[in-house]
Amino acid sequence: MRENDLAKEADAQQTDGALRLANAMRQAKLAAADRGDSIVDVRQAELARLDLLAADLKTVFDAVPEHVDLFDFTISSGMQPRLWLDTTAFVMMGNDRRSYQFVRDTRQGRVVMAQSSDMKRVSEAVTAYIADRLVEREQLLGDNKPVVKVQPSAQPQNEPKGSGGFLQALAWFVTGALVGAVLLFLFFQDQLMPALQVLMAG
Repeated sequence: MRENDLAKEADAQQTDGALRLANAMRQAKLAAADRGDSIVDVRQAELARLDLLAADLKTVFDAVPEHVDLFDFTISSGMQPRLWLDTTAFVMMGNDRRSYQFVRDTRQGRVVMAQSSDMKRVSEAVTAYIADRLVEREQLLGDNKPVVKVQPSAQPQNEPKGSGGFLQALAWFVTGALVGAVLLFLFFQDQLMPALQVLMAG
């Protein structure tokens, strides 16, 4: 039992050490890229910063249920690297190359949701956005469900099936025809009155 505990502790220390080394390497890449002036170095710095943000958000990304297809958490590495959240929202680096800019494209144009050089602040804004989208989805799915279930035994049992529906439809048809006839008579009353007087006189 004690050997198992020692093995688990050694594994935990190794994992912790690997995470610390990975973070230190990211910071070293950022520092090296910041020192460079070329376009490639700038792009590498932006990618490294977005990678840090993605690593910070990994637990949030992993917590999204697999069946939810609203999101696409990927980093694109074009001329302007971006951390995509979905088809309209993404994080990119600002003009100063140090501040994160969380934006969303809308019909009215691009909206800045959050902008800060503090990664944690932007991470919280992204987390809130993901939560909002998930709640919107739940509400949309909830609206499609019937509020009250119709009981099939609500029809009177002594009445044959289907006869109530036919009689009700017939009653609505007759009512509609009568209302339509009255409305037509009122609408064309000026034209119909002389004809009716001729008929009555004859």
